Amino acid sequence: MRIWSFAKGHGTGNDFVILLDRHTMSDPSADEVVWLCDRHRSVGGDGLLRVVRAREIDGWDGDPDLWFMDYRNADGSLAQMCGNGARVFARYLAEQDLVSGPVFDIGTRDGVKHIEITSRDQIRVGMGTVHVSATVPVTVTGQEFAATAAQVGTTHAVVQVDDLAGLDLSRAPEVRAADFPDGVNVEFVVSEQDRIRMRVHERGVGETLSCGTGTVAAAAVLGREHPDSHRRLVEVPGGLVEVELGPLTADGREAWLTGPAEITVHGKIHLPD
Repeated sequence: MRIWSFAKGHGTGNDFVILLDRHTMSDPSADEVVWLCDRHRSVGGDGLLRVVRAREIDGWDGDPDLWFMDYRNADGSLAQMCGNGARVFARYLAEQDLVSGPVFDIGTRDGVKHIEITSRDQIRVGMGTVHVSATVPVTVTGQEFAATAAQVGTTHAVVQVDDLAGLDLSRAPEVRAADFPDGVNVEFVVSEQDRIRMRVHERGVGETLSCGTGTVAAAAVLGREHPDSHRRLVEVPGGLVEVELGPLTADGREAWLTGPAEITVHGKIHLPD
């Protein structure tokens, strides 16, 4: 029987199982990720964050000594990037004294991300460049909406609606496979004067209380009328984050995400044979 140490944390309610794997001894299979993220039979979470040195990741050609956020969705699939996960990952590194100081870099499948721990409960993540592209159809319980595709390390479809409460997100929104062959996170947003309100259905997870890359995608789509630098608060069911967008360029817009992150549990788990 294998016994693994784990931690658990969340960023605006988006929760993650965390495995520290200093010596590549705790690399879970897809089935094990599904089991670890099961809320009824195991730890439970929207995803899993494996903490490993970047040198252990196949294809990594950057600084080998960076801590790498090996992120898995709750269905066991790999994801390029997770904004809330990056903040939780950073909080864990700081609390475990795995980094020195409040400013450091981490590795992800979407490249190196810059981290700033700005206060006891707020962490700022450099999210890279946001690309807003085509309008595509999304269908929810038989109703078709026009969505705007956006790339923030992971792929998103942002739908502007008049009301969030009436949406049934118990099942995945329907999209055309040709538009999103690898799946997509779908954000439903209402734009208000001082903030954006949002619900999200995440690929491989279902509806979650928050999606960090999704908040950035929503802010970028709704911020197209502001081509210069722009800030927007985004309210999700799990809390509030701030998205900063740099000036619009031919390549897209640089983005930064600031919000809370908390480590809530440490323990040991017996993995089934």
